[in-house]
Amino acid sequence: MEWDNSWTLYEYDDSNDRSREFDSYIVLNANDEDQGENNLVSINSVLPDELLERILACLPMVSIFRVCVVCRRWKEIVQSRRFLHNMLIYPKKPWYFMFTSTDEQPTGYLHDPMIPKWYSFEIPNIRTGSCLVSSSCGLVCFMDNNNGVELYVCNPMTKGGKMIVKPPGFKVPDYCTLAMSADYSLNSYIIAVVRSNLNPSNIVQWDFLVQVYDSQLSRWLPPLIEHMDGWRGGAESVICDGVLYLLVCKTTGNAPPGTSHGLVTYDLSKGLSSGMGSFIHVPCWLTCGRLMNLNNKLVLVGGIGRQDRMGVIKGIGIWTLNGEKWEEISRMPPKYFQGFGELDDVFASTGHDDTIFIQSYGSPALLMFQLSSNEWKWSQKCPVIKRFPLHLFTGFCFQPRLDIVP
Repeated sequence: MEWDNSWTLYEYDDSNDRSREFDSYIVLNANDEDQGENNLVSINSVLPDELLERILACLPMVSIFRVCVVCRRWKEIVQSRRFLHNMLIYPKKPWYFMFTSTDEQPTGYLHDPMIPKWYSFEIPNIRTGSCLVSSSCGLVCFMDNNNGVELYVCNPMTKGGKMIVKPPGFKVPDYCTLAMSADYSLNSYIIAVVRSNLNPSNIVQWDFLVQVYDSQLSRWLPPLIEHMDGWRGGAESVICDGVLYLLVCKTTGNAPPGTSHGLVTYDLSKGLSSGMGSFIHVPCWLTCGRLMNLNNKLVLVGGIGRQDRMGVIKGIGIWTLNGEKWEEISRMPPKYFQGFGELDDVFASTGHDDTIFIQSYGSPALLMFQLSSNEWKWSQKCPVIKRFPLHLFTGFCFQPRLDIVP
């Protein structure tokens, strides 16, 4: 049976409980085998809760919502703490949310690679599609990219969320990044915002303001202000194993030749007072870079540039950081790269667990890369329509979970 294309959280109505019939199977009575007498036995009355919980936990996320309308028992099982624990044993593949990058409210489509299928979806309380996004452990954090003040954390699956108080001492930045890291065992998370502005009295110096929000304390920690000559911040940062990584871009010739980008590190476990840590150069000349945390390993997806033709991308590569050395994982095959063009900064990329998603800004096509199998493949075609030549798209991935709240 074909599923509905719209994402719906089905509400349970117990008014029809008594009239609801369950699927049955036939049990042959051994004593009446010759007579062919059969008995009907309800599956719901045979399976113990423990076994039924494990079976339901293996279902796709959409099916888990839908079993709530089967009967009261199934709804109680799905909403129990033990069932949520079983879902951790059978984790779901990351979902990808694709939407239009405009000033309108971000409505778009969710892709579930387990089925695979797209679902119409809307994220509540987000008033603009022009926003910075970071996800961790089933939670997603949004920050309005127009003003950099409004922050919202939510669980897209349960639609539960909360607004975060704006950081103190705010001023509109030239560049801004957002990174989030959640700890399920403590039911807490931290949010790191890094703003960079050109120093008005020194045209080669950039001022960096690093601010961290701790959900356990429900407040912003004392900020860190630093300065860098010849390097500015961008829109990419990620928290990996307690360390904040910030991608910076070269702005002057004072930086080492042959380099376009670098990584600045901040050890958040030691507090911002420890200051900036090491500086790590990227593996090659890049036009752009996307940072992500895959199982506490820092991964970089970058557009490989040509030094003889600035702003031209000749390929897309994937690297992982081991210590302070980069190890190349894969490069996008030419047959896939043809769909991305040659212009600088033409794609969005996020990842979780074993999956990396790469999407062209100018197209709703979504490319996926599996680290374990080193496999590239396109997703199912997204139903979104490109309405005009400059119609742009973006997206992010997150882990679908029901057991974590902001």
